Amino acid sequence: MHATCVIYNPAAGRGRAERLLNALPPSLASGVELRPTTTEGHAVELARRACDDGFVKVVAAGGDGTVHEVANGVLQSGRRDVVFGTWPIGSANDFAFTLGLDVWWKIREQNPPLDVLEIDVGRVTAPGRERFFVDSVGIGFNGMVTIESRKTKWLAGLPLYAWAFLKALARHFATPPMTVRFDGREITGPTLALSILNAQREGNFPLRPNAILTDGQFDYMHAKGLTRLHLVRYLPAMVRGKLPEGHPRLALGRASRIEVQREAPLCVHADGEFVCVPEDGVKEIAIEVLPQRLKVEVYRPALYGGLQ
Repeated sequence: MHATCVIYNPAAGRGRAERLLNALPPSLASGVELRPTTTEGHAVELARRACDDGFVKVVAAGGDGTVHEVANGVLQSGRRDVVFGTWPIGSANDFAFTLGLDVWWKIREQNPPLDVLEIDVGRVTAPGRERFFVDSVGIGFNGMVTIESRKTKWLAGLPLYAWAFLKALARHFATPPMTVRFDGREITGPTLALSILNAQREGNFPLRPNAILTDGQFDYMHAKGLTRLHLVRYLPAMVRGKLPEGHPRLALGRASRIEVQREAPLCVHADGEFVCVPEDGVKEIAIEVLPQRLKVEVYRPALYGGLQ
């Protein structure tokens, strides 16, 4: 039996996945079984089945959407010994960036060694739904940016999400009142967006560049009553990972459990995949850290943005 199961979306990276996987260097191709997805959500089932079949490593080959589904399947299986790998061939590859695997993938022909790290994961719960995530959760404006990014097929990476950001700014800007509890500390007021990061990037933006995957804490950015002018002014800082500290309308902090309530229905993504959209009518959600729950491959020289 093969030791590694690679689950991939044939459409990932605007269709590059199939070509790249068919040209793997021998060091990666040895002992690998490829299993393609056919529908949205299929990677969760394939990952659970791979764990049940006894694979010691399960790899998500694709973008953050594929990473999200495969990680959920591995976590749902209950097998804590399985190593989760990421081959970044998607449009954003945010999780791979924090792990250093975007650098590793570019030099994969050289067969650089990988290490294994036990990392925290997040769990999102809302009435009638539960989801794990490995990279980030976005609530409010962030979710609308994700909606706009899905409509754009001619861009990838940071240009895609910058364009989606500007479209959402024009079409979906709103700061409705929201109640947020950070480890029990309650804040109520106008909220444009709430970013909750386990890793460093959301939508290609390094919003929390000092986030650590093993500290039992999320790093968050709470955008309160910002104006459109504020957002345009801070876009370059978001791209550089240099958001201002101490701004009265932009709170940066850390917490292990975050709860959100709002009268208007929420738009929430986890790793770029929707947990709920406004049409679902979800008005409350909770996000908590599960410490050191998943073994992942990392390229240590580029971990946390090293060599970038």
